[in-house]
Amino acid sequence: MQMLTPEPPIFVERTLALIKPDVVDKEEEIEDIILRSGFLIVQKRKLQLSPEQCSNFYADQYGKMFFPNLTAYMSSGPLVAMVLARHCAVSYWKELLGPSNSITARQTHPHSLRAIYGTDDLRNALHGSLTISSAEKEIRFMFPEVILEPIPAGQRARDYLNLYVKPTLLAGLTALCKEKPADPMTWLADWLIEHNPNKPRVQHQITEEE
Repeated sequence: MQMLTPEPPIFVERTLALIKPDVVDKEEEIEDIILRSGFLIVQKRKLQLSPEQCSNFYADQYGKMFFPNLTAYMSSGPLVAMVLARHCAVSYWKELLGPSNSITARQTHPHSLRAIYGTDDLRNALHGSLTISSAEKEIRFMFPEVILEPIPAGQRARDYLNLYVKPTLLAGLTALCKEKPADPMTWLADWLIEHNPNKPRVQHQITEEE
């Protein structure tokens, strides 16, 4: 009896990353690590939050002993907010960050970002969303103008591919087999650009001179 393996769903997660005020000067260095780790930086902005805004962002931590120090630290200077995207972005970003306490991170995850750039439990250099739902909430907080559309997955993804991608791709691959170019990848890329069904068409108006 043949076992049927389900097709993996097409799903790209987004998560929020913050470069905190005390390590903003390491922005380019940290971004390079992020990109080399397979993330795409979808959105990015530098801003400075007020203590009130920090309180709202960390509302779930309200009432804890460290809360006043946390809001003071996060509002002490500019920070960099980024929306990161990749497969399993939330879990991969948390893994790259390491433990929230930078002292612990240096002992157990010495190559993690918090081990490298953080100082202690409070000043741990970077922030990452804990879950997909918290990522959506935090992204809306830092990027209120961004519209987070649901990303197709499962049957919706297959329907999308069948309707918008496969017909053009099949035609391109058929043409590729007939042409047999020396550089098939470049040829196919050029063909897809030329035959993109959604490519804007320029209409030339012919005017008659009187």
